[in-house]
Amino acid sequence: MNIKIFSENKKAYYNYNILEKFEAGISLLGTEVKSIKEGRINLSGSYIMVKNNEVFLVGAKIPPYQPKNAPLNYNPERDRKLLLTKKEINYLLGKSKEKGLTLIPLKVYTKNTKIKIEFGIAKGKKKFDKKEIIKKREIQKEINKEMKLRG
Repeated sequence: MNIKIFSENKKAYYNYNILEKFEAGISLLGTEVKSIKEGRINLSGSYIMVKNNEVFLVGAKIPPYQPKNAPLNYNPERDRKLLLTKKEINYLLGKSKEKGLTLIPLKVYTKNTKIKIEFGIAKGKKKFDKKEIIKKREIQKEINKEMKLRG
């Protein structure tokens, strides 16, 4: 399998605990596909929403491939439909209604020439959780530094 990552939502891992991951196809326009393949997609601030038994990527910014040739009514932040099975959609619908859980896009990549999105069921971290992670990372850096000096 040939996988090339175009965009990753690194803040998602910092702000949320990812409980479960899913993969879906995205319904795109031709110019959006070209733009994504150039790596021009921004996932920050975007989320996944389930409505009318359909799943949508909301708030992702995909600028036009050629701004001067873009369609007149092109909206770079339009909602894009995600392609999932009925079973997955029903499962996500139930999970998205649970208190404290949200659906967050994690990365956009190609898998066998198809553009896919990986998203996760996430639970928001509290401020003290984030500080704890930073402390642990700093302690680990110090330990590694000491090990290199002694080793």
